[in-house]
Amino acid sequence: MSYRIAGIDVHKKVLAVVVSDVEVDGEYQFERRMFGSNPEQLRSLAAWLLEQDVEEAVMESTAQYWKPVWEALERYWKPARQKREGASPMSGTLHLAQAQSNRGRRGRKRDFPDAERLVKRLVARELTLSFVPDGEHRLWRTVTQRKYQLTRVRVRLQNHLESLLEEAHIKLFSLVSDLLGASARRMLKALAEDETNPAALAALAISEVACHAGAAL
Repeated sequence: MSYRIAGIDVHKKVLAVVVSDVEVDGEYQFERRMFGSNPEQLRSLAAWLLEQDVEEAVMESTAQYWKPVWEALERYWKPARQKREGASPMSGTLHLAQAQSNRGRRGRKRDFPDAERLVKRLVARELTLSFVPDGEHRLWRTVTQRKYQLTRVRVRLQNHLESLLEEAHIKLFSLVSDLLGASARRMLKALAEDETNPAALAALAISEVACHAGAAL
């Protein structure tokens, strides 16, 4: 019974793609084709894999270049394979191989031979595969990571600002709890405009509190 697997060697601008029937005895016979990495070409790749009756596809985790390829196949190829009548449990499966497990001699990359080796090593179970969560989980992971990064940047900026104020003998943190908050920004703006009266600066914080209280009422 025919069972076809695609190997995709991912580069920044081009993809070297091979397809072979892995149920055929003897040497692998590969269909080979090059694609670009823009969205239109990725849709063409998905359509070609459907035409070739590909059941599974495998690619390397090359830098960040694999992600658009994965997302395009996940959107345009995978559902079509899984909904096909008589589809096997593995139909539409995408595999992401860790690059080190597909290294050839001297670690050199050679496009089609690398893609062919991906297929052969996947069948022989010689690849180290990475887990890739579904699209929704990847989105939440990206949002969470971005939030964490922004929080770290904010803390670093606040610490730097506090250090600068301390060097200038400006005890602003004794009046506000958040040096990046609205009250602190009003005070910093006033300081930048040469306001040096402590009472006037303190009044900015009081004014801010009053504004919030009035808004609440």
